[in-house]
Amino acid sequence: MILTRRQLLGTTLVTLIAHKTEVPLAPPRAVAARKVALRLLPAPAAETQILGFDGTAPGPLLRCRFGDDLALRLVNQTDRPLTLANWGLRLPNDLDGVAPLTQKPVPPGQSFDYRFTPPDAGLFGYRSFVAPDAGNQLRHGLYGALIVDEAAPPPADQDIVAILADWQFDAKGQIPDSPQPDMSLATINSKVLALEETHNPASRIRLRVLNAAAARLFFIVFENVVPHVLAIDGQPCEAFAPGGNLLPVGPGARFDVMFDLPASGTARLLLREPGAADRPLIVFKTKGNAWGGLPPIASLPQNPRLPTKIRLQDAKNAQIAVTGDRMPFSLNGAAAKDFGKTPLFSVRHGAPATISLVNKSKAAQQMRVHGHALRILHDLDDGWDPFWRDAVIVPPGHTKHIAFVADNRGKWAIEMLPLDVLGGDMVTWFEVN
Repeated sequence: MILTRRQLLGTTLVTLIAHKTEVPLAPPRAVAARKVALRLLPAPAAETQILGFDGTAPGPLLRCRFGDDLALRLVNQTDRPLTLANWGLRLPNDLDGVAPLTQKPVPPGQSFDYRFTPPDAGLFGYRSFVAPDAGNQLRHGLYGALIVDEAAPPPADQDIVAILADWQFDAKGQIPDSPQPDMSLATINSKVLALEETHNPASRIRLRVLNAAAARLFFIVFENVVPHVLAIDGQPCEAFAPGGNLLPVGPGARFDVMFDLPASGTARLLLREPGAADRPLIVFKTKGNAWGGLPPIASLPQNPRLPTKIRLQDAKNAQIAVTGDRMPFSLNGAAAKDFGKTPLFSVRHGAPATISLVNKSKAAQQMRVHGHALRILHDLDDGWDPFWRDAVIVPPGHTKHIAFVADNRGKWAIEMLPLDVLGGDMVTWFEVN
């Protein structure tokens, strides 16, 4: 029998279908949350009992390449219910990890799988989020960084992750569940300041900064280098040098910065605090032969998966007013420790939305919106900041407006966080249908 070309292709296709087998999914990477002792305060103080992913704080660096799947299994070996939530990942709603809004919390002794393909490349973070205990879980050490590498990362000699934290202790050097600490300590990668790095002169550094503090705003100053901000909150921006070489890094914020070390000498990152002298945060020393030869620092490609415009004239508008002189603060006139039964607002999928945060309290307030990338509108209604954010900080007595396209269906959390006020965080939610 002589087969025609069409008959041959058909026969081959039938054979392939008949022998097709299911490709098994890769097993998830287990991330175990458990209690562990960590040396934070110098001896003779006792080690501090913390909660950490894989028994460390920060937890292990989770990393994948853009376009690849990431499979994680939260194993809860603590005595409290937990989840695996994130900072900045625009995931499907049932994987956002916010309990009890998007999932049930994972009880002690049990596990839960999260499998997803990150929609964006960039620097993100992970944490546990079970209301109303989310801030407390963060203060105990349940956080880590997550990097989704670009398909073609920009050239750099070193890629460094710096995770800032603000530990709060009682008189015995332990972390109290009640937010009334006797002392506090700022750390970088759980090391007491300052972190020291030694590299070849003229090395190019890619520095990824994550603020994992529960309520602290860090001000970072770059000394003897020219920093170029490549991305904010996981989304690329046109590369720019921040004014005064200073970055304000709010809780959960991420900055991707690139700079070249000097040809000789030392460069430093300093922690600036009101009413106090600058403190070294990272000290970069140079040693050996000079490197260099890399092209000038350039912007990352812009994210084509984000909208190029937002039709503000058609936007669904909502307002959040925060009031109070001290704890407890109120959200639109009511306490908001838990997610209510009804959303703050509902918006059609794909429609624009705006939220006005009116801060009538005496504390600076941060508003974080889950599942979406935001534009911060200018106060004079003449445009928006030229970068994407997932949170906005509003000083006392001020109002800020944010806009976004509601392109992710589900029930999405809005976190309200008074800065430098432990235990004052509040929550509400909106629905995209």
